[in-house]
Amino acid sequence: MAALPLPKYGLQELYLFPYFQTREQYKAMTGEEPPPFDPTRPAQCWYDPEALKSSRRVIVYENALAIDENGVPKRGPDGKPYFEPLALPKHEAATVNIPYKQRANEPSSGLPDVPVPCRALHDDEELAFDFGGVVVVKNKNFANEEVVGFTRGDRELLRAIAKKLNVNP
Repeated sequence: MAALPLPKYGLQELYLFPYFQTREQYKAMTGEEPPPFDPTRPAQCWYDPEALKSSRRVIVYENALAIDENGVPKRGPDGKPYFEPLALPKHEAATVNIPYKQRANEPSSGLPDVPVPCRALHDDEELAFDFGGVVVVKNKNFANEEVVGFTRGDRELLRAIAKKLNVNP
C-alpha cells in the first residue's frame, strides 16, 4: 500500500533517516553541534544512528536514488529514475557532513551529495520524473484519475471569464 493517499509525493517520504537542510537544523533537531565539514568527502545531510554498531566495515543500503557523477538522477531503460545499492564505510554512514553554506566561495568537495537511503517501493508505487526533473513517487492507484486536457469545470470557468470580459465563448 502506498505511503500516502496522494497521486504523487516527494522522495523524502521514503527516506529511512532524517535529512538536515542546514547545520542549524541538525543542531536544533539533535541538540548537538554537527561535526566540522570535511571538503574531502561528499556532503551528507543524513546519518544512520545504528551504523557504528555493525560488525561490518561497510554498510550497504539496498535503495538509494541512482545518480550520475554530477548528482543528476539516472534514467533506467524505461526512462524512469531508479534505486541502486549504496555502500558506505560505517564511520561515514554514522556521521553527517553538512557544508557550512555561509558564502559562495567556501570550500566544498565538488562531488554530488550522498543520496539518502530509502525504503523499498510498495507494489503500487513507482519513481517518476516531475516538472524540472525532480524525482517523485507516483501512487499507481491514482493512475486512472490523471486529468488530460480541459475538464468540465475548466470549461465552465473559461466561459465565466469570457462572459465577464464580454467575449463570445
